[in-house]
Amino acid sequence: TECISGCVCPEGLFDDGRGGCVEQKDCPCIHNNEWYSSGEKIKVDCNTCTCQKGVWKCTDNVCYGTCMIYGSGHYNTFDGKFYDFDGSCEYVATQDFCGDKNSSGSFSIITENVPCGTTGVTCSKAIKMFLGKTELKLENKEYKEIQRDVGDDVRYWNRTVGLYLVIEASNGVMLIWDKKTTVFIKLSPDYKGKVCGLCGNFDDKANNDFTTRSGLQESNPLNFGNSWKQSPMCPDVTQEIKPCDLKPHRKSWAEKECSIIQSEVFKICHSKVNPLPFYEACVHDACSCDSGGDCECFCSAVAAYAQECIKAEACVFWRTPDICPIFCDYYN
Repeated sequence: TECISGCVCPEGLFDDGRGGCVEQKDCPCIHNNEWYSSGEKIKVDCNTCTCQKGVWKCTDNVCYGTCMIYGSGHYNTFDGKFYDFDGSCEYVATQDFCGDKNSSGSFSIITENVPCGTTGVTCSKAIKMFLGKTELKLENKEYKEIQRDVGDDVRYWNRTVGLYLVIEASNGVMLIWDKKTTVFIKLSPDYKGKVCGLCGNFDDKANNDFTTRSGLQESNPLNFGNSWKQSPMCPDVTQEIKPCDLKPHRKSWAEKECSIIQSEVFKICHSKVNPLPFYEACVHDACSCDSGGDCECFCSAVAAYAQECIKAEACVFWRTPDICPIFCDYYN
């Protein structure tokens, strides 16, 4: 009976969220707070999603799971849970010897952490990979093979890809190592829900990744991490180390250097991969590496974010002659 002021779309058209009215077939989709027009495609893991009438339609390829361990005790599990655990010992990163006494299991990956600075934080120093009766030890930029008496024969191949040493096994396990403190573990989808360790259980649910060796759900990363140590002789970790509080004079340098992760350089990636946990991990590492190798710690932390960006199809060129250069010609 009377006029009401306001904005509505004419009959048959829809609000597109950007202040316009469109037909249903042209409705946009939203992902990570970014708008995408109808027909646009994005990559999520190994699947491609297409925006159709305001809804994402995705392919259903089965993707490899990736766990990342880098710097001073930063973990990103197969299901994408990010946490820190600083323990000085050998720990089970992932294995398929889990719970069921009848399962023999075919592989186990152990990470050995040692102090990397005076603040008490630890870095992954050596990695042991058990494949059937073969043991591979990766340390000091090279690996050696040890043959044991028990276990099956599991074939594996190794190759160098850029900066990384890649070990790929016939049982669907792949290890990618930068010969320093970063390691990626990739598992084929056959292992979904069948693995355990610091990398979680790979069942597509991040909220139950803190499952201890005895099968209990834990909320505290320290209790969870302690349960996966290899030797009972190692001390338990009782408190989270905050190296920037212990070394306040390094804090402003660390924040200044690590700000590259939140800067324009990585802008294309911010909507695809949340930079905050990577920035915080970078500041933590840059404060803690105070006995040499501080540039290496910083570069590994930024490279970890760059690697996630590449996975999300956001290519970032962040290395310069001044920031973490790589002398490709020298290595080629």
